Amino acid sequence: MSTGTTTTVAVDPRLGAVLPASAVRAVAAADQVRLHPDLPAELAEAFARDLGAVGADTPRADGAVVELVPGTGDQPGAALLEAVRVMDRLRSPGGCPWDAAQTPESLLRYLVEETYELYDAVADDDREAVREELGDVLLQVLFHARIAQEDPSAPFGIDEVAQELVAKLVGRHPHVFGDGEVITGPVMTPGQQQVRWEELKAVEKRRASSLEGVARAQPAAALVAKYLSRARRAGVPDDLLAAASDDRLYRDIAAGPADPEGALRAAADELARRVRAAEDAARAAGEDPAALDAEAWARHWPA
Repeated sequence: MSTGTTTTVAVDPRLGAVLPASAVRAVAAADQVRLHPDLPAELAEAFARDLGAVGADTPRADGAVVELVPGTGDQPGAALLEAVRVMDRLRSPGGCPWDAAQTPESLLRYLVEETYELYDAVADDDREAVREELGDVLLQVLFHARIAQEDPSAPFGIDEVAQELVAKLVGRHPHVFGDGEVITGPVMTPGQQQVRWEELKAVEKRRASSLEGVARAQPAAALVAKYLSRARRAGVPDDLLAAASDDRLYRDIAAGPADPEGALRAAADELARRVRAAEDAARAAGEDPAALDAEAWARHWPA
């Protein structure tokens, strides 16, 4: 008779051989992973291959046992499959002509627009808008991945995108997923975790320069800040960085806040608030904001 504990983990057959994130550590530490007989054969074969899981006819082992059982379809992320199916239908023959005509290049402006709209929603702490804009950004991911499936020379789909992401997250968090690195000292601060992330990334990417991988299409202030951050992390002295350019804006960013883009946006918001307040004050005084002269602007400008 076996002794030990048994943990039941529900897996959604619609997601394929994917474990819930909350179960990864338990499965990794288990002495035996068992397959419920009601799991679809293809799914059971994948878990047997990837995890060494055994069927119900195998004697139960002593120690920690995890049993994989069919889920109810309520797994987090299950609704993503429906989004993938909808995107596939839109792009396929008989779907939407506009969607079918798009290319990665034609979608670039929408990717940028949706990202900025999400940025605004987060900055405004508008929870409804954040949920909606996250969906719009997700659409861009699904759209680009679906188009990539059609590439004649190097096709890939949303599954490959997700698999690469999972491998990256697991590989860069060995202290969480238990892949060889054990932290025995004090818990790392977020700053220390960021440094460790960059170290693992450098090993993984084998980049020739500390500046490789920075997106050059981002706004110039954010680009300069990112380059400065990478260079400082690589050990470049601040005096060398400060002397790298005579441009006044560059020098201000080098000596200024860590997030100059955010600081400039906050300044822009404050400017907009003051202009609108002066316009409202002019209307309240019976004046036309479009006809204000310099003296009137100064009179209505908020303190």
